[in-house]
Amino acid sequence: MNKGVYALILKNPHREIRIGALGVREFAAGRHIYVGSALGSGGLARVERHVRLALHRDRSARWHIDYLLLDPCFAPVAVVTAATDRDCECALARAIGGPPVPGFGCSDCACPSHLFHRSGDPVEEVLAAFRGLNLDARITRIKNEGDEHRV
Repeated sequence: MNKGVYALILKNPHREIRIGALGVREFAAGRHIYVGSALGSGGLARVERHVRLALHRDRSARWHIDYLLLDPCFAPVAVVTAATDRDCECALARAIGGPPVPGFGCSDCACPSHLFHRSGDPVEEVLAAFRGLNLDARITRIKNEGDEHRV
């Protein structure tokens, strides 16, 4: 079971969504980059859980990212992963940076956010952030056909 860190890239229109206790948040149109850790028992299988949730929407929200994945206007378009035992989620979030959604995905750390906005495709920028942390990044594009998402 591979452990690691990942960045999930979502495409969306302008949207306001209630994110649990964070309340209503505004999301600009474009792409959002969510940085997550996969050091727990499930490892990088967490990424597959995210894609399945976006496809089936068959569970209730548990984490901040789930609220976006359950919304039909947000579509996962790519994920960048790196296998590592290092706890580098926060370092990766700082390396990616940019316009944040305050308080998103960082309730267990001191970061201002783990979700960032871009107007265009940020894949090359995200790959560079992984390389800057000496992480061997792998990219998977997610094909979106209506409500069907395939990794």
